[in-house]
Amino acid sequence: MPTAAIIVAAGTSQRMGFDKLAAPLHGCPVLAHSVHAFCNAPSIDEIYVVCSESRFHELLAGPFSKPVKRVEGGATRQDSVYQGLSALSPEITMVAVHDGARPLIRPEEIDACLEHAKKYGASALGRKVTETLKRADHEGFARSSVDRALLWFMETPQCFRVNVLKRAYQHVRERLLQVTDEVSAVEAIGISTYLVESRSPNLKITVPADLTLASHLLGKNSTPE
Repeated sequence: MPTAAIIVAAGTSQRMGFDKLAAPLHGCPVLAHSVHAFCNAPSIDEIYVVCSESRFHELLAGPFSKPVKRVEGGATRQDSVYQGLSALSPEITMVAVHDGARPLIRPEEIDACLEHAKKYGASALGRKVTETLKRADHEGFARSSVDRALLWFMETPQCFRVNVLKRAYQHVRERLLQVTDEVSAVEAIGISTYLVESRSPNLKITVPADLTLASHLLGKNSTPE
């Protein structure tokens, strides 16, 4: 069952003030860590990186152990994912979508997520909410507790049968809907996603402090080969 990864890397890093995907992390750009992880996942056959031509050539010098192709991004994240889906080879039947700014993803987590997607049609990596949650009023005062028992923080990769995700994004585009991830897109066509609990740190680089934390966590593991 041929499988591809779409790594979304077309954002402008406005909250960071600099290109977070180019930030060095143990001698390797953030984006390259993400690409190497998918190269090292046995379940992945080819990789599509959605980004500008300059970013692709500057950050992904290679060589890579699997085919790595570039796809031009869109104006929004969902447009970029749609562009990636449109570029997939015809024989690809399963796809994993990943944020390029999650450099700590482990190959075994990728494989686990895809294994469940093959079984259920849709699967995503996530973390169970463990903190106490409060609902506040408009003045900022805590007013009630929120039951966290069935709540999850969503991560990536999010994995699907290609025909399912293409149908979801076509639906989203036709109805001018705005979605922040693929789970939301397939929800829009009535499909539920099986959640796979993330067992390893998989933070998204969003603010400068995340780079410090990611560097510390990577210090316990080997850097990409």
